[in-house]
Amino acid sequence: MKTHVGDTTAAVPSGQLFSFGERIRAKLAASPLTFIFYAGLSAFSVYSCMYAFRKPFTAAGYEDLVFWGISYKVLLVIAQAIGYLSSKFAGIRIIGGMGKSRRPQTILFLILSAWVALLAFALVPAPYNLVFMFLNGFPLGLVWGVVFSYMEGRVTTEILGSILCTSFIFASGFAKFVGKTFMIYFNVSEMWMPFATGAVFVIPLLICTFMLNSVPPPSEDDLRIRKPRPAMNKAERRRFLGFFGKALLPTVLAYMLVSIIRDMRDNFANEIWLENNFGSTPAVFATSETIVTLVVLISVALVFLVKNNYRAFASSHWLIIGGFALVGVASLLFRQGYMSPYIWMTVCGAALYIAYVPYNCLYFERMLATYNVKGNAGFVMYIADSFGYLAAMSALVIKEFLSINISWTNFLGNLCILGSVLGIGLVMCSLTIFKALYLKDANVTTIPDSRPVAVPANALQETVPG
Repeated sequence: MKTHVGDTTAAVPSGQLFSFGERIRAKLAASPLTFIFYAGLSAFSVYSCMYAFRKPFTAAGYEDLVFWGISYKVLLVIAQAIGYLSSKFAGIRIIGGMGKSRRPQTILFLILSAWVALLAFALVPAPYNLVFMFLNGFPLGLVWGVVFSYMEGRVTTEILGSILCTSFIFASGFAKFVGKTFMIYFNVSEMWMPFATGAVFVIPLLICTFMLNSVPPPSEDDLRIRKPRPAMNKAERRRFLGFFGKALLPTVLAYMLVSIIRDMRDNFANEIWLENNFGSTPAVFATSETIVTLVVLISVALVFLVKNNYRAFASSHWLIIGGFALVGVASLLFRQGYMSPYIWMTVCGAALYIAYVPYNCLYFERMLATYNVKGNAGFVMYIADSFGYLAAMSALVIKEFLSINISWTNFLGNLCILGSVLGIGLVMCSLTIFKALYLKDANVTTIPDSRPVAVPANALQETVPG
């Protein structure tokens, strides 16, 4: 049974390049393993390239710059976060209603616009260049939804999604490694380093975007098992939220928690490594995140083995709970001196992404399939993502503006312990509500005036495919 390809005669613009793309699609139709490798690698590579335009500036310290009594580095993080956050809220509508045409052009436009903003950032003196960090963040916040649209609605979405999601673990560390290398070995200034790092990835971005656009659409088997993923109009989005709102509330709150902790570790990894005597070792960014990438890839991909949609959806809750628990235990051990800084940062990274990644690749994918909702996962993801980045930015502002005198290492450790306890409780609450929805006495529940949402009464005993 072929579970990876669809109509390989889908219309594309004429021309030799696109004919070559069609030949790639036809070859992918012959081998499921080749398809998974090609599609996963293409998505991973495109999103990894995006990170080269987003994260390099965090490898710099900007220690001598303070404006309005606030560290310039913190102002940069806030400016980009506001842009990224704004695009996430805009993405609820844009990604939710996005069609399939012109996706490669959209990806290139968004990322290259962010690169132009980095050029302006380098040319305009501080603090006036803060606005360009905002303009850098806004287009990049929409890239995820466009890239994931190639992956969703397939039997292999968990595998493809986990490969895609590991890109923002590996790529974040690698982008900082490249940026730090430019500064240490090539004497590139902190202002020009982000633009220089992006320049390295422009050609790879063009190649990888072409590869991604050669991925075939979902097959008939994909559509039968995982349901079609059409765009949702405004009325449908409102009805969806009205039906699932109570279950999504603790889900979004848990995602906000893990987003706060993940962003603190990611944006201020340079400062944390410096506090723990790793400041002159650029490779520490890449080595630690490579280990994290492998651990998370294996953990999340295991959900692919669960064929029943409801059981897989429930399993994603337990996976997230495990991530929250591990980050809390590791931080307690580090605080008591039983774990070295390098091991703690690595274990924390793996645990945080085990809790974070499912929301970005399998949680909402399996949710839509479980309840037989015809809509795209990007819409739900952007709801969670927008509030997640709002929470992360708010936590940073609170720390900085309240002048909390605590090291980044201790601040992250405290967040990990508190977030672990709260996160486990919220995810358990979410699982309970979703289970109640699934086990209702009625055989079929409907979103009022909308598409049917199948909820079999004998859910746990269900044996049909999916």
